[in-house]
Amino acid sequence: MATRDDIIGFCDSLLAIGSFTDYGPNGLQVPGAEEVTKVVSGVSAHRELLQRAVDADAQLLIAHHGLFWDFHPRALTPAMAERLRIALTNDLSVAGYHLPLDAHREIGNNVLLARALGFEPTDEPFGVVKGSPIGCVAEAPEGVDAAEFARRVREATDREPLHFDFGPRLVRRIAVVTGAGNSEIHEAIALGLDAFVTGEPAEHVMADAREGGIHFFAAGHYATETFGIRRLGELIAERFGVEHEFIAVPNPV
Repeated sequence: MATRDDIIGFCDSLLAIGSFTDYGPNGLQVPGAEEVTKVVSGVSAHRELLQRAVDADAQLLIAHHGLFWDFHPRALTPAMAERLRIALTNDLSVAGYHLPLDAHREIGNNVLLARALGFEPTDEPFGVVKGSPIGCVAEAPEGVDAAEFARRVREATDREPLHFDFGPRLVRRIAVVTGAGNSEIHEAIALGLDAFVTGEPAEHVMADAREGGIHFFAAGHYATETFGIRRLGELIAERFGVEHEFIAVPNPV
């Protein structure tokens, strides 16, 4: 058993949440039970994930996409009220970690996906969002055949990516910005990289990839962002001796 506040304090410090400007709050968003024996992690804190966390007898849910965002209405919608009702009536604490979890150099979405593809992240800053570089550049100096690289993207994300195959036969240097990072393709092209991996596509990226001579992969917003939040849950379990379960609620986007 551990305390909610000790776990949240650990996460807040590890991810340096005070260093980021974000689209919503990072850290504890709904306070529930003070004592924690089980933590559930998941990508997005919507109704299904909240209910499944309750059904799993968790006292704390940690999500990459939390409940509250700047683009949501300030007044509660019926859907948001139902989400909060599930958490509050079941004493479930809810925390969210967004850009800080994308950016982290050890357990972040971007570095973990790059390593899953067999590439080692460099220290080069990439993909500045709200003043902070959240993406990563990664290398495999010996090179990976483009077809093999595409297979690795498919295997790592467990889905068929959208691939614009306009890059070189050997992929040596890549950039990764998980989620909705498609516009960072321009920076990847400017750096002369061989491939750019993100979650969502946009209409302009096909021509950008063709004219920039780069491989573009859109492997799913959800699918590219399971890595960091799962690893954060595992770290919590290791440090505090609590049970952890990652709950998948796949999203084709």
